[in-house]
Amino acid sequence: MTDFHHRGKFSQIVSLLLVSYFMLLFQSIAQERDPLNVLFIAVDDLRPELGAYGKAYAITPHMDRLASQSSLFTNHYVTVPTCGASRYSLLVGKLPQSRQDLSNMAAVNQLARKPESERRKTFIQDFREKGYYTVGIGKISHHPDGYVYEYDEPKSDLIELPGSWDEMLFNPGKWETGHNAFFGYADGSNRTDRNKQVKPYEMAEVSDDGYADGLSAQLAITKLQELKAKDQPFFLGVGFFKPHLPFTAPKKYWDLYDPEEIPLAPFPAHPQGSSRASLIQSGEFNQYALGEEKAGLDQAVSEDYARKLRHAYLASVSYVDAQIGKVLDELERLGLAENTVIVLWGDHGWHLGDQLVWGKHTLFESALRSVLMIKAPGIPAAKIKQVVSTLDIYPTLLDLTGNADDSDLDGKSLVGLMKNSQSENWRNTAYSYFNQGISLRTPTHRLTQYFRSESQEFELYDLIQDPNETQNIASYSPQVFGVLKALLDAGNTGLFEDQ
Repeated sequence: MTDFHHRGKFSQIVSLLLVSYFMLLFQSIAQERDPLNVLFIAVDDLRPELGAYGKAYAITPHMDRLASQSSLFTNHYVTVPTCGASRYSLLVGKLPQSRQDLSNMAAVNQLARKPESERRKTFIQDFREKGYYTVGIGKISHHPDGYVYEYDEPKSDLIELPGSWDEMLFNPGKWETGHNAFFGYADGSNRTDRNKQVKPYEMAEVSDDGYADGLSAQLAITKLQELKAKDQPFFLGVGFFKPHLPFTAPKKYWDLYDPEEIPLAPFPAHPQGSSRASLIQSGEFNQYALGEEKAGLDQAVSEDYARKLRHAYLASVSYVDAQIGKVLDELERLGLAENTVIVLWGDHGWHLGDQLVWGKHTLFESALRSVLMIKAPGIPAAKIKQVVSTLDIYPTLLDLTGNADDSDLDGKSLVGLMKNSQSENWRNTAYSYFNQGISLRTPTHRLTQYFRSESQEFELYDLIQDPNETQNIASYSPQVFGVLKALLDAGNTGLFEDQ
């Protein structure tokens, strides 16, 4: 019995040693695993009009598939509802500090035209300095090909994000420049050279490469093949144009929809108790001079025209969805998907007749809420309802890839929330700035303060009882207003103080 007892103890010791050995071995393998790559996909003017966001009429199978594998953020808000400023805030991870930061020229003025010692670091530059090979394709910052020049000028050699890219690429095709391609029509013309005598939509009998996003998808596929062969982790940013105006897409994407089944805006009217100054006259949309109707705040466009425009927007979304699908499929085919963090981000939302507006540039939900999904190896898919901000993307990417956050960022890593979507420790607020105002979003309300001569100074919306923001209740809910006003003040960076 004694001999048996000793043999049993010896066997236990051996088993424990073996377990310890294999644990150390697996830890060593994990530590030696190749660094995670990053595929960052930016989509212009993409509101949450996807199947994954509960819009069953939207035909977006590729983004929906990615969403089913990702942390899908259902309440993600941008800091500024205009392209260039939203992207600048994303890239540097900071709240707007001055009115320059609210301009489409934010990256140009704060990065491209400043000496290195005076400019902030973008997260792309951060990855590059940490040993990543960085490639940009299309619209990542404001300019469609990443270089600074005017709409009607030849491409310049002034890069918009200095220090960020090993390669900044774009194929303008028949349009010849990035700006022309961005506003391009299927015949090779564009809004600028046609002096805005164009419609805000187009349905053409062309292949996917008949518009610029098809060319960007092909360029991304080719570049992924090259990146796989490199002995270096990569950051690949791909910026797609659609569904930005003009709403252009090959006919086959229009044909996916029955116009009669496309819902109209739930509230195409002026919010009760709100100021007209809080909305916009849809100036960007009305630049398309051959549109059948003009949009404005005096009355809604006709239901027939509204349905046509919403059809055009959805066709553009389905078109870009197909291009994103091609890139994701190639990532899978190359065996890179399991070692790559994938982010899909919309730079802001877009009113499709909501509050009488056709465009962005407001501090309402339709303009500020956009798509965000993050697929990260080892983190299970989840739908996350907590309020998050574009500012949180920079620290999240560093966290997911095991890179140190050595910057004074205003956002917070989302990784803890991605691992536990029910976490009660999350901040649950997001700040946005535009139109002489600061807006706070919480899980239940939106409070906006405007620094202007027109009343109302404050607008408060109960997003649980009134999700379409039909009535300003600031004067009816003093207790809620008081609590939220203190939170809003915490996000006041002083950029409107001299008004």
